[in-house]
Order: sequence, then C-alpha cells, then structure tokens
Amino acid sequence: MNFVPVRLLLVKSSESAGFHTCTSVQQIQKMTRLRVVDNSNLGKEAMLEGRPPRCIHIYNKKGIGYTGDKVLVAIKGQKKRAILTGCHQNQKPLMPKFDSNNIVLIDDSGSPLGTRIHVPVPTMLRSKLADMSRPKGADYTKILAIATRFV
Repeated sequence: MNFVPVRLLLVKSSESAGFHTCTSVQQIQKMTRLRVVDNSNLGKEAMLEGRPPRCIHIYNKKGIGYTGDKVLVAIKGQKKRAILTGCHQNQKPLMPKFDSNNIVLIDDSGSPLGTRIHVPVPTMLRSKLADMSRPKGADYTKILAIATRFV
C-alpha cells in the first residue's frame, strides 16, 4: 500500500487575523453613523459627499440613544445638535423600527434647521417631544410641524 503524507494546515484564528466576529451593535452610541432626513443645506451636503454625521454625545444618563433623544453630532467639521426620529434597534411596543438611524438637525433654541422632513415620523414622538419642551427654553414640537407623514 502507498501512503500519502497528510499535511496539517494551520489556520489563523479570527483574533490573530485582525478582525472581529462579534455581532453588530444595534443601538445609538458614540461614533454611530446617522442619516439626516430633513432638507437642511448642511445635512444635504454631508449626505451627498458620502460622509454621514456621527454621534459624539447622547444627552441622557444611559449613554444609549432611543427615538426622541437629543444627540450631539459631528457633521462636516461642525458640532450640531439633533433629535433622533427613527432608530434601527429593537424598539418598545408600539414604536416602529426603521431601516436606518434618522436624525433631524436643530439649533440651540430647538427649532429645526430644515423646513421639511422626508421620512415618516413616529406618532409616539409627539408625547416625548412635548415633555422635553420647556416654556422659556427649547420648543421641540416644531419638528412635528414640519413632518409630512406619520407612522
């Protein structure tokens, strides 16, 4: 009988190969890429260049952003505030799940930079934004006024 020697192939593990095999994180946290869904000039330019804004801070105690939370984003070398209007992560009951993480850019007074929102906005956002608004502070309900469709 003829014996053929068998060679052992050494396969590198995924850790030594330099890439990760963990599942993707489906939550809004720091350095998450977002999609601007209003018609502000700054948002349109950033999305056309292929450099979407990134979240650099979330204004809540958990550090994880949900629909209706206020975030600080880095867009075209500037820091702007935004409201999350749709998230890709698993949501609470009666809150719709979106295909992308959507934001609407706002200024310091809480009014949106754009004049129209191109995607549907959850109706549950109405109560959350009304609670966030203050009589002498920011009025976030203007975001609902420029929305054309609700889910």
